[in-house]
Amino acid sequence: MLFTVRDYHPDDFDTIWAIDQSCFDPEIAYSRCELRTYVRYPKAFTLIAESAEIKAQSATAPMNNSSAEDRLTTTTPTSASSVLAFIVAESSRGMGHIITIDVRAAARRHHIGSALLETAENRLRTAKCRAVRLETAVDNASALSFYKRHGYDVIKVIPHYYSNGVDALLLEKNLLS
Repeated sequence: MLFTVRDYHPDDFDTIWAIDQSCFDPEIAYSRCELRTYVRYPKAFTLIAESAEIKAQSATAPMNNSSAEDRLTTTTPTSASSVLAFIVAESSRGMGHIITIDVRAAARRHHIGSALLETAENRLRTAKCRAVRLETAVDNASALSFYKRHGYDVIKVIPHYYSNGVDALLLEKNLLS
């Protein structure tokens, strides 16, 4: 699957909110207000993975096996159906935080999440973050496996983190090594 990574544009909001709703149970998915707050947060950034196959008119050459930074473009959105995934991350006081990473079900297992995560980590390194943290539900085995493959370690369990009472795992990755 060919795709490019670009910065978020406000026209993407309805699409990324719909993706978030499809990726998480209703009791833990972000409300429109919550997600809008995160994408507007001054210390945060949002990256979009967009299908190069659907977005054929893009002037950027799509890449499949290139580095995450090579896939970063500055194009604006063309259609909701071309958005495959997104990530929201923030940096504060030398620490990065992945707020959410959401990939449409049909786009999973195509290295899209990996490209978004790597691009976000590179941006956090540039912002002088020494590490990045994130939370995932203790019962989300596929997410835990994904993050461990990318060098994240479990730091602790956060009891009753989600509104449905499920605990979260706090994970961290050193960005200096």
